[in-house]
Amino acid sequence: MIETDLAFCVNDLNETFRMVCGGNDMPVHHTCILKEDRVVNTVTVGGRSYVYGNYLGKPADEIERKRLIKRYAKLSVYKALSAFTGKSLPWGALTGVRPTKLAYDTLEKEGDFTEFFTDVMKVSEGKTQLVKNVIENQKGIYGKDVGDDFFVFIPFCPSRCNYCSFITRDMKGASLLVGDYMRALKKEILAAKPLARNVRSVYVGGGTPVSLSDGDLDELLSMLQDLACGKEFTVEAGRPDRITPSNLDVMKKYGVNRICINPQTFNDKTLELIGRNHTARDIIEKYELAKNDFSVNMDIIAGLSGESAEDFYRTVDKAIELSPDGITVHTLSVKAGAILADEGKYRQEGDVEKMINYAHEKLSKNGYKPYYLYRQKYMTGAFENVGYAKNGKYSVYNIDTMEEISDNIACGAGAISKAVNCELKSIVRYAAPKDVKTYIDKIDQIIREKEEIFR
Repeated sequence: MIETDLAFCVNDLNETFRMVCGGNDMPVHHTCILKEDRVVNTVTVGGRSYVYGNYLGKPADEIERKRLIKRYAKLSVYKALSAFTGKSLPWGALTGVRPTKLAYDTLEKEGDFTEFFTDVMKVSEGKTQLVKNVIENQKGIYGKDVGDDFFVFIPFCPSRCNYCSFITRDMKGASLLVGDYMRALKKEILAAKPLARNVRSVYVGGGTPVSLSDGDLDELLSMLQDLACGKEFTVEAGRPDRITPSNLDVMKKYGVNRICINPQTFNDKTLELIGRNHTARDIIEKYELAKNDFSVNMDIIAGLSGESAEDFYRTVDKAIELSPDGITVHTLSVKAGAILADEGKYRQEGDVEKMINYAHEKLSKNGYKPYYLYRQKYMTGAFENVGYAKNGKYSVYNIDTMEEISDNIACGAGAISKAVNCELKSIVRYAAPKDVKTYIDKIDQIIREKEEIFR
């Protein structure tokens, strides 16, 4: 842990420490001195002191000033820890979720972000190039103040994967709540639809939306059909053990044009270990059912416990062989609330860097291009998640939400709505309660409070 005299930087500095030092508990002390237009950070670790000075310039306001102070504090801590331990990270001192958003901001101000990423923030050349590729592939979709995305969250799954930290409920244990949840959700959707002024995409996520009965799914999608008409309309089907010919027919009936079928791995032993009640054969069979009617994205995860690099290579190769329109490569992130974290059973195995490098190389050679990326806390190796897709198959929703360039009108327990003002560079967020019962009980209040941020 880090002792610092900058209270508003504590969490970010400790996150930097965790990324570089892992579970090491060595004491680190940080102080910050402001000198007119400069900031001087001193970091003491293991009896050694490292001093770094940076130019603040003339910030537009106090918010911008604090942001710069925080940035250089994180950078100083990273450089000191890196010098002391001899360890460098692929993303350098960047701890944020959205590297591309920072790159866009820097491009707007300076015309280029390469020097800022590599020389200032110590991002590797490989990751800097990845960001360049993502920005290039977003052309034609990326645009500021472009409209709205409409999101609906279904917090139910057939079973809970042991790496999952989402606020989801096992369908068996939550069956008595489903009816009340759907009534509250439909009420919220009806109230939220008038807030949408220029819908770009509609996304039904989870959880596992196809955990719902065909009747509930039919009624839900019928409410969204008019919003999604002629737009990108996604349902995160996710688990092949819940995909059926009948619910695929329901989705097709209402104009859903994009679904996710997520293997995570094609290794049956790993599927059993992580708590997914299906086999690799099930994934292939459900994909064959869906591929002619929908654009399909598949998620795979690098770093699953028990998997070697070779296991992951086979998953990448099998996904490419099936040839879905998109393949998203996630790096395992084990957060509080996941069974792996709660039980303390997680062991990092295999060489995750080799895994994601292999995926990037093989996907690139087979016509898949990186078009969005994001990072999370507690990611193995401090790497990233990258969405790859074939030309013309990039998801509008993924680009809009990752770059935060459009309003996101979100409905459901734990759903986070965002009112985005690109001109003022401001975002107002509204998060609904995560607990399903609390969400149901407070639905009228949630509707009122959400309306306020968009009106």
